[in-house]
Amino acid sequence: MPQATPGQARVVDPILSAVARGYRSPKAAVANVLFPIVTVGLRAGRIISFGPDDFKLVNTARAPGANTKRIQFGYAGENYSLVDYRLEGAVPNELQEEASNGPGIDLSSNAVRRVQNTMALEREKQAADLARNEARYGAGNKETLSGTSQWSDPASDPFTDIMDGKESIRAKIGERPNVLTLGPKVLTALRTHPKVLDRLSTASDRPPATLQQLQALFELQQIVEGEAVYHDGSQFQDVWGKDAILAFTTPASMQEMGSPSFGYTYQLEDRPMVEEGYPDRNANSWFYPVTDAYQPVLAGATAGFLFKSAVA
Repeated sequence: MPQATPGQARVVDPILSAVARGYRSPKAAVANVLFPIVTVGLRAGRIISFGPDDFKLVNTARAPGANTKRIQFGYAGENYSLVDYRLEGAVPNELQEEASNGPGIDLSSNAVRRVQNTMALEREKQAADLARNEARYGAGNKETLSGTSQWSDPASDPFTDIMDGKESIRAKIGERPNVLTLGPKVLTALRTHPKVLDRLSTASDRPPATLQQLQALFELQQIVEGEAVYHDGSQFQDVWGKDAILAFTTPASMQEMGSPSFGYTYQLEDRPMVEEGYPDRNANSWFYPVTDAYQPVLAGATAGFLFKSAVA
């Protein structure tokens, strides 16, 4: 008997696949901003990287009969190779029987969303490991804070640090960063820092600064807190640690593989994909496999600035 091909063996559930593609897990809050998803048709290729030429001034004046100038944004950088990810969500028959007696309970969709939350946490950790890697940045695009320079110390000056970081990015790419991402402890330090509060209010009894106030103060479109945590086997750890990252990211309405930006997540088209559920008699459950294929890539490190160990 001939064996079924992968395409024949895999039966896609279009409804659950639509659920998966329409769901944006909060577990990947920062990854979705620093490394927005763009779809690609191939599992391997070259990363479209960006440099100063993508922002240079071009004289487009043309004399009669002269050739028209041409520009090309981005250049082929390092190779990328998408990684396949697969995880199944289980729905015990006992729970399915109970749900069938309740109104509007769809355990298969719930199982898919739970799987996606788990997979999104993995993607968030991958994005954090990439963005927090000092080796990825040039000398002028990173700073390690220590002692009284850390934002948890009242003697530090986070406003000046952030404005200097913004200028470092602008000087290299011609664009000001529009996003600041940071871990929870870093955000708390900014919200309660006396020198930050001095710029917002002269009152003696001042509440912590809001995200909106910080965005206005630092002239940023977004400040995103990386709230995701993971368990390392002994305790919970913040995925984004004690670091902060300034970055220029292309606005969502313009995001595509060829638009200059700090980073992207290359994702295979038609992913994530949910296959039809199948029963397992031994487990007395139905299983719903979710498949994805992607790779986060740092497309333009000069469009970012890393504050390492921003708080103690």
